[in-house]
Amino acid sequence: MLIENILLALSPYMLFICLLGVTLGILWGAMPGLSTTMAMALLIGLSATMDQYPAIMFMLGVYTGSVFGGAISAVLINIPGTPDAVPTMIEGHPLALRGEGGLALGTAIAASFIGNWVGIILLIVFIPVILLLALEFRSWEMFLLAMWGIAICGSMASGSSPLKGWISGWVGLLIAFVGLDSIHGVPRYTFGSLILEDGISYVPILIGLFGLTEVLKVLPQTSPAAIPTAVGRVVPPFRTIRKYARSAVRSGLIGTIIGAIPGAGANVASFLSYDIGRRRASPEEQKKWGKGSYEGIVCAEVANNANVGGSMLPTLTLGIPGNAAAAAILAALELKNVVVGPSIQIEHPGLIYFIYIALIVANFLMYGMAIALVKPCVKLFALPRTVLMPLILPLCVIGAFAVNLNFFDVYIMLAAGLVGYLLRRFGFPLAPMVLAVILGPLADENLRRSLLIFEDESWWSIIVDHPIGTVLVFVVLFTFYDGIFRRKG
Repeated sequence: MLIENILLALSPYMLFICLLGVTLGILWGAMPGLSTTMAMALLIGLSATMDQYPAIMFMLGVYTGSVFGGAISAVLINIPGTPDAVPTMIEGHPLALRGEGGLALGTAIAASFIGNWVGIILLIVFIPVILLLALEFRSWEMFLLAMWGIAICGSMASGSSPLKGWISGWVGLLIAFVGLDSIHGVPRYTFGSLILEDGISYVPILIGLFGLTEVLKVLPQTSPAAIPTAVGRVVPPFRTIRKYARSAVRSGLIGTIIGAIPGAGANVASFLSYDIGRRRASPEEQKKWGKGSYEGIVCAEVANNANVGGSMLPTLTLGIPGNAAAAAILAALELKNVVVGPSIQIEHPGLIYFIYIALIVANFLMYGMAIALVKPCVKLFALPRTVLMPLILPLCVIGAFAVNLNFFDVYIMLAAGLVGYLLRRFGFPLAPMVLAVILGPLADENLRRSLLIFEDESWWSIIVDHPIGTVLVFVVLFTFYDGIFRRKG
């Protein structure tokens, strides 16, 4: 059965379908401000006309390609193609300005390739262990996981004080609370507006804060910084990969485990791995973080790509998608009358092996296609900023409108761009706000649900019955403590 699936996945038609999905995923992910979820949701229509196995091959190719694609625009024009590419943007764009854009993207490609391998291997070998850990994350643990992500905001602050990072994060948290609360349906911060009751999507915020803000920043400049057209070396030397091997393995484990936790997603994995990597880096390497660190790129890209394999764990074994992109995979399977869950091997023998092989094939094709697209992308994004930025502005508008197909999201994008421009002028980092907007609903819903669950329980029983939550409480407190006193030191 395994050999049959290998031969099927390696047939010319299947390879073409997977290459098509990977290419569309990379190009979509590279579009400023768009997301892997949007790519999966919009391209799932193409898979509806395909047979079962080609449809799976195509969607997994889109998934694999779009996760990496966000790094292209993040490195070259300082606008993340996907939300989880924000840490890559922080480290990659300074390298591009120094003429190392090709090598920065090459490092991101190699890290993505390694991250996918880590996720796939752990998916195959450690399904019972990781699944058991993921099942222990209930409402209380999910709230604390989200709070940990928000606490990391201080680490992203520029300067010696983390206060600006936390302020930016709390502002993002307030934005995330706009709309009907998920428990009782009570309007919050809507000011009587019916359209605000649906909440504010993080995609227009992301596009505005990084896309429009960058346009507003660059256009008034008489001589804006340009990306050197000389690509130089793309494939990183082996000693670079070996130097950061420990960081890659650690980030791969983080990305896979976070991916196996339903609802956490690649955003959490990327930011969390990036922050842990910064803390664990050598003193000499820490000086490079925020100014162009290859280790930072490795940590972020390995984690968000390992998240692909991790997100498939609960999707295939429980029928619970690990994130929104995995939900699109689940929808594609349901379109083909495939019911995933504990009985998948009984009802669809051999299908899970085909999915493993499809992920491996998509990973190889992603690596080759990404290498092929680096030089054309560098040439494109090295156009004069006075030419490139007006071209990006319509993409920002289209990307914001495409979220819910209404102009309100365009206005949100414009407002976020203006706010982001002012915040950047006063030295406030923008990444914490995006992270908090993404994690806010997760923290809010799970905290309120936890309070209802713990209503009649004592604090002692909460500590005893939820050991992972207790550990996370100390981790969150230590993160705040470390953010204040480590910076002072």
